[in-house]
Amino acid sequence: MESAASRLFDVRQRIAHACQVADRKLDEVTLVAISKTHPAEAIEPLLEAGQRVFGENRVQEAQGKWPALRERWPGTELHLVGSLQSNKAEDAVALFDCIHSLDRPSLVAALARAMDKAGRRVPCFVQIDIGEEPQKGGCAIGDLPTLLAQARDAGIPLVGLMCVPPLGIEPAPFFALLDKFARDHGLPGRSMGMSGDYETAIMLGATHVRVGTALFGGRG
Repeated sequence: MESAASRLFDVRQRIAHACQVADRKLDEVTLVAISKTHPAEAIEPLLEAGQRVFGENRVQEAQGKWPALRERWPGTELHLVGSLQSNKAEDAVALFDCIHSLDRPSLVAALARAMDKAGRRVPCFVQIDIGEEPQKGGCAIGDLPTLLAQARDAGIPLVGLMCVPPLGIEPAPFFALLDKFARDHGLPGRSMGMSGDYETAIMLGATHVRVGTALFGGRG
């Protein structure tokens, strides 16, 4: 069994190589270790190996694991990468340092209220349905300008765009499209790329890569 430390080293080496090929600086890319479905005991070896940015899909699951882990490893960043129900906005604002799945006006309103109440502004990525798949989260491409304007008017700090390309299709064109939209709207962040394609995503401008399987092995 490969250790967590060696898997982390391998992923970091691949990120460094992709940055070198793309003529980008290594500190332009944040590795978000996707710890969804994995228990605390599977996360601890990565924390011990120096990983400090993690992503979870569900508020409730994160609430069960992360308060205790963060007590032991202060300074750990927690990102919400899964879809967020509006009624969980207050919990998400209290727990997460970044939200990658802002995708509709009702969530803009819920997050703005939650941030005002908490006195805390949590940076957000707007998720786009880049492959126009109705079953997936994300705002429609045509709705993006309106949603960005609504979020800015509500005082939500926007850091970039996020996408999940369609399965089984070459992801590069979708990454390139997300990069173009981010540039068009003056947003610095691009949350794109997972275990199978994060090197391609880095070549096309990713600032945050969401890597789970390559770090944890199969899902728990």
